[in-house]
Amino acid sequence: MMYLTFFITITLFLYGLYTLRADKKKRVKARLTSVFEKEDGIKQDPLIEEKQNRYSLKPLFQFAWKHLRKLFQRKRTNEKEEKLELKLLQAGNPFGMRTAEFRLVQLTLLILFPLACVGYGYLIKISLGGFFLLALVGIIMGIYLPNYYIKQKIKIRSQLALRELPDFLDLLTVSLEAGLGFDGAISKVVAKKQGVLPSEFHRALEEIRLGKTRREALIGIRDRLLVDEVRTLISSIVQAEKLGIGMVQVLRVQSNEVREQRKQRAEEAAMKAPIKMLFPLVLFIFPSLFVVLLGPAIIQFIQTFK
Repeated sequence: MMYLTFFITITLFLYGLYTLRADKKKRVKARLTSVFEKEDGIKQDPLIEEKQNRYSLKPLFQFAWKHLRKLFQRKRTNEKEEKLELKLLQAGNPFGMRTAEFRLVQLTLLILFPLACVGYGYLIKISLGGFFLLALVGIIMGIYLPNYYIKQKIKIRSQLALRELPDFLDLLTVSLEAGLGFDGAISKVVAKKQGVLPSEFHRALEEIRLGKTRREALIGIRDRLLVDEVRTLISSIVQAEKLGIGMVQVLRVQSNEVREQRKQRAEEAAMKAPIKMLFPLVLFIFPSLFVVLLGPAIIQFIQTFK
């Protein structure tokens, strides 16, 4: 078992070095190609491109992936598919996945993990009951890991949005005070900043340009970000627009509240730190101190009464 683990580690390490080197060469080649194409206006011969594509496996994989995606892209209007699509939107559509791609990844992992576990069991030569147990573990991993990954992406994205919110609100308030309209202020802030919140508001602007109302676009942001502060902000903006209240005043109040809440979260985290430090102290540091301080005395005590 130890030799197998060592062999897998060395193989993955060598593969990583080879991939890193190949990626570096590819980037250098792409930069040189772009520079020389801009200067000379010379493009690659279509016959050479066709010959390269003929001996490449990439079109084959693209063809197979396209047909598998079409197979899973049946029109489903049930609640599970709508909830899954909303979860993917909340996670930021990792790897550009839609519901069909995610279902396909789930099915692939549901097949690969049990096979890998059974193969591992065959290598270590376990009993038949062990094979069934490993297959069950692989099935559980194949079902649980994709959903766990989506939950983690949603959590990370929500934390990033919460971290970006105070600065985003300040810039939006300053832009409105400078005389811009609400859409113009959002467009200006989105152009100057990058992150989760700017991307969501940029998507809302695009939806408004495509015909959605401002209220619908903002409610879409509220549904895609699981952050209470963002939901409160969107509700305040929608209500201010409905009642005709000044947007600058509303955003200024929201900015002060968000900064006060951030200060309270920092104080809460600081108060939790001593309690979290207690467990490693008791489990790791105190036993070592006891061994160093009381060890010689205990040895001398034993030798005296021996």
